[in-house]
Amino acid sequence: MKACLLLIALLLSGCASLDVPRFPSQAMAAGESTFGRSIQAQAAPWQGRSGFRLLPNGSEAFRARAELIRNAQVSLDLQYYIVHDGLSTRMLVDELLQAADRGVRVRILLDDTASDGLDSVIATLAAHPNIQIRLFNPLNLGRSTGATRALGRLFNLSQQHRRMHNKLWLADNSAAIVGGRNLGDEYFGAQPDLNFTDIDLLGFGPVAEQLGHSFDQYWNSALSVPIGDFLTDTPSAAELADARQRLKDSLGSYRQHNTALYLKLRAYKSEPHMDTWRRELIWAWNQALWDAPSKVLAREEPDPRLLLTTQLAPELTNVHTELMMISAYFVPGQPGLVYLTGRADAGVSISLLTNSLEATDVPAVHGGYAPYRKALLEHGVKLFELRRQPGDRGGSGPHLFHSATYKGSDSSLHSKAMIFDRQKSFIGSFNFDPRSVLWNTEVGVLVDSPELTEHVRALALRGMAPALSYQPRLEQGEIAWVTEDHGQLHELNQEPGNWWRRFNAWFANHIGLERML
Repeated sequence: MKACLLLIALLLSGCASLDVPRFPSQAMAAGESTFGRSIQAQAAPWQGRSGFRLLPNGSEAFRARAELIRNAQVSLDLQYYIVHDGLSTRMLVDELLQAADRGVRVRILLDDTASDGLDSVIATLAAHPNIQIRLFNPLNLGRSTGATRALGRLFNLSQQHRRMHNKLWLADNSAAIVGGRNLGDEYFGAQPDLNFTDIDLLGFGPVAEQLGHSFDQYWNSALSVPIGDFLTDTPSAAELADARQRLKDSLGSYRQHNTALYLKLRAYKSEPHMDTWRRELIWAWNQALWDAPSKVLAREEPDPRLLLTTQLAPELTNVHTELMMISAYFVPGQPGLVYLTGRADAGVSISLLTNSLEATDVPAVHGGYAPYRKALLEHGVKLFELRRQPGDRGGSGPHLFHSATYKGSDSSLHSKAMIFDRQKSFIGSFNFDPRSVLWNTEVGVLVDSPELTEHVRALALRGMAPALSYQPRLEQGEIAWVTEDHGQLHELNQEPGNWWRRFNAWFANHIGLERML
């Protein structure tokens, strides 16, 4: 019996082999395309600064990705944690295939969890001669069924709970999108049941080249494995052609049966906005920040020199007047508690926008956050918990970002941003929690611009408004939640959220999951 268990453990071991042959490649020079050269010419007068524009809603975020595909002439590099099927994803895949047809090199790097049960589907896309796809920190064996994948990850949990959480979109190494959005209808205002409120940053010029170095580090890492290495038979050109026809048919079906959403998403074809956005750019100095991919190989906590947070530490240390944070999942831990209360005691105005228990899509994370509330409030840290926006299943408050397509969809905060002294802002994939600090890899951009920062700050203040959020306050040593309904402020003495959410939060707190959250 012991021998059998040992054999299973060996077969299902989830550690990526470091001996698989890989062929390194690099981001293409921005000057190799007309699009890239036009951006270089636009950036030249700004002497090293990059041009930025916020993408604060799902419609613009989708449009920007689609238009960057259509503008790309030599390369597209995509790096994502989650890719969900849906109309928006299928439209983007269709555009990627057309870009590859015209000679654009497409590199797609996915966290392995995005590929669960989809190896053959993903590999079929990679059958195109101009499309390469790699998986980060993959299981080597046991990939064929959900049960064996779960066993494989269980037998190597120390490695397999460490994921690539980065979200990055690069066109011709000249234009980039970085932020909190994964790929899927719920991130682009196209999901009837749930949509995520998020922030992306569209950047042009040097920032894209910086992020290109980030992508290359991950792409060429020993932890990134070509999708074809997990298949015994490589998909053929005929299978790719068949898949493309099915994709075309499915888009036609969407157009016929969900016309409003289809027309909304495809508006980028008839009314492109890229030229207008490029005229509206805010030019500023920036620094692209990312975790080293080798972070996930650490046996215990990773070396601080590998961490994005180490690069961000000077900004956190030097904040003097105001720190604002937007974090969908907030678990400060003891180090974060000491930092936040210490800065608040030093006179820094600190405010945080996160999800309420009723709005979060991961109640267990709320269980990691809730025990810190009293201490934070006692030191004057202002907390705001976004209410679940109204949907068909109920909810409270008006919409933070109104969806013209699905007026009845619930909304949950998914944004990640920090604002330092109304001077600098950081936007990326990083949540203020142990998982982002220690276990997952992250990427983001720090921009030194009061103008851009005011735009981010305005979004934060909008979310913190009483009609949209609960503000926890201490009343005689107990927490009460202040909010607004029908123009009137009122106070709740019990935390909003159903019994199942309460149980999940309580359970996560009491079994000691905090460091995994």
